[in-house]
Amino acid sequence: MLLIFERGEKGRGLSLLPACDVPVVLPDDDNMRQKPLHLPEVSENDISRHYTDLERKSYGVNDGFYPLGSCTMKYNPKVNEDMASLSGFRDIHPLAPEACVQGCMEVLKTAEEYLCEITGMERMTFQPAAGAHGEFTGLLMIKAYHEGKDDRKRTKIIVPDSAHGTNPASVSMVGYTMVSVKSREDGGVDLDELKNVVGEDTAGLMLTNPNTLGLFDPHILEITDIVHKAGGLTYYDGANLNAIMGIIRPGDMGFDVVHLNLHKTFSTPHGGGGPGSGPVGCKKFLVDFLPKNLVDEENGSYTFTNPGNSIGRVRSFYGNFLVVLRALTYLLTLGKEGVPSVACHAVLNANYMMEELKDLYDIPYPAPCMHEFVMSLEGLKKETDISATDIAKGLLDYGIHPPTMYFPLIVPEALMAEPVETESLAAIDGAIQAFRELYERAQTDPQSLHRAPVHTPAGRMDELRAARHLILRYDFDERQKGADDDQKY
Repeated sequence: MLLIFERGEKGRGLSLLPACDVPVVLPDDDNMRQKPLHLPEVSENDISRHYTDLERKSYGVNDGFYPLGSCTMKYNPKVNEDMASLSGFRDIHPLAPEACVQGCMEVLKTAEEYLCEITGMERMTFQPAAGAHGEFTGLLMIKAYHEGKDDRKRTKIIVPDSAHGTNPASVSMVGYTMVSVKSREDGGVDLDELKNVVGEDTAGLMLTNPNTLGLFDPHILEITDIVHKAGGLTYYDGANLNAIMGIIRPGDMGFDVVHLNLHKTFSTPHGGGGPGSGPVGCKKFLVDFLPKNLVDEENGSYTFTNPGNSIGRVRSFYGNFLVVLRALTYLLTLGKEGVPSVACHAVLNANYMMEELKDLYDIPYPAPCMHEFVMSLEGLKKETDISATDIAKGLLDYGIHPPTMYFPLIVPEALMAEPVETESLAAIDGAIQAFRELYERAQTDPQSLHRAPVHTPAGRMDELRAARHLILRYDFDERQKGADDDQKY
């Protein structure tokens, strides 16, 4: 596919933008570019075809089944988009006076109240722009809490080996040291090892429940109690809240801080670089450390307030407001009864799919799962030389996005699938049939899977070469040299 820079020709253009109606003021010579800015010279027709081509080559939840584990790639109701496109929300300026944006502030306050009720938290900030950003924010609050007590010996965060990959990175960014805790054979946290690693240097624990194996830890109250008795705080990674919302609250499990993924659990657009939203909530004793700009109601109107010991801003202004609006629309549409219904159907779909595949695919943790489950293709690879990657590539030819590959790391040749609650029985049955046919092909025609996919815009990539020989920028000078050489001959 041609890049937009390669579609046009010199002198070609269009008139979508109005003529400039103010004086043109250029910077002085010292601040001027030494080379012309590389802008594509294209017609409206060129632009339209370019983005149409991109759309055809991309894949999203509107295209088909998207069982990406721990990501909850659910359908985004169009009513959410309708609300986010209303001019009174869409066209506001973040520096507008409070009196002019009372409706928007009410959205933030209402969303905070609903999400605090769902999570069992006291207050919530919407500043973090994604889940990992929320992790960073929550850990900063934990650090500020301990330093506020002049307890600077607490330098370690405990993270289970089944944790999301962003957890260790967030721990490092905050300046803490990560301590890994192994899982038991049933997939839960090893309580004996946890007791051995907690101590006076424990700042906290990061954990998601259900975990990345799709399992709810039955000892969760004991886990959080062990950390609290050691003087640490507990952080809930909300990436898997889709399985339990409206059924059980992280706050009731003993967690002090929680982040949510509005772009996962609450049906806002997900993927493609954003925008996302990773709000952070906390118990009452941590409210004073939240980022600046909370919304409070005073004398019938809304105003922004700042916590006394705030960690400061973690993002400009108030977060990705329209993402919050979409999530609130989703909650209002579901209502009190609909929220737990989402969780129940997510769990039902995952267990149904797991049960229909377990006679062929190895399920290392066969207990009833929550919203996702993990398969291991280690045995299949030894028998047929078909790997998790081969099965994932094969799914592309069925019009199905692959599940998460090679994660969690504690499962060899892992495929982690999350069918989500918005998929119909027919769609899930179709995916089950595809998995079963791919397993049979692994037995009878493994070479065909080594070549897969063959019906997609791009075929099997040389991933090793791509990783070792990165091309991260477009070389305009080299392109121009090639064009000049072509003209010579």
